[in-house]
Amino acid sequence: MTQIAPAATRIGHVHLRVADLDRAIAFYGGVLGFEVMQRYGPGAAFLSAGGYHHHIGLNTWESLGAAPPPPGHTGLYHTAVLYPDRRSLARALRRAIEAGVEIDGAADHGVSEAIYFRDPDGNGVEIYRDRAEADWPRDAEGGLSMTNARLDLGALLAEA
Repeated sequence: MTQIAPAATRIGHVHLRVADLDRAIAFYGGVLGFEVMQRYGPGAAFLSAGGYHHHIGLNTWESLGAAPPPPGHTGLYHTAVLYPDRRSLARALRRAIEAGVEIDGAADHGVSEAIYFRDPDGNGVEIYRDRAEADWPRDAEGGLSMTNARLDLGALLAEA
């Protein structure tokens, strides 16, 4: 029998191994806008949006000074950070660009608008915002019909 997770189930946090804790805090704090809630000794930190205990854990316990994993290996594809609205997403994109973050891609998925790049340790990061569920594209049977259309980053940045 298949167990179905309750609709209110969410991913609570992501915990990443990083090579340089201060560099990672500067990225997830300064670029993505998360607040450091606690540093745990010299090797870990926990960051949050809105005062939650943590959405992002960072540590160097097994990775201090390490290189990113090579392409073609298993592991995390990306962490997706959901912003509450288009203006918040635009501001996060502007901070990323101002920090010199190289954008890997951007897409309008119909259900969401998303921008993709990498953190300083090579981990994939998606920043996005959802459209209202009533506006999600549907097929003739009412099922989701997500797309992968071009996202106009200039128009998005105009809302920052």
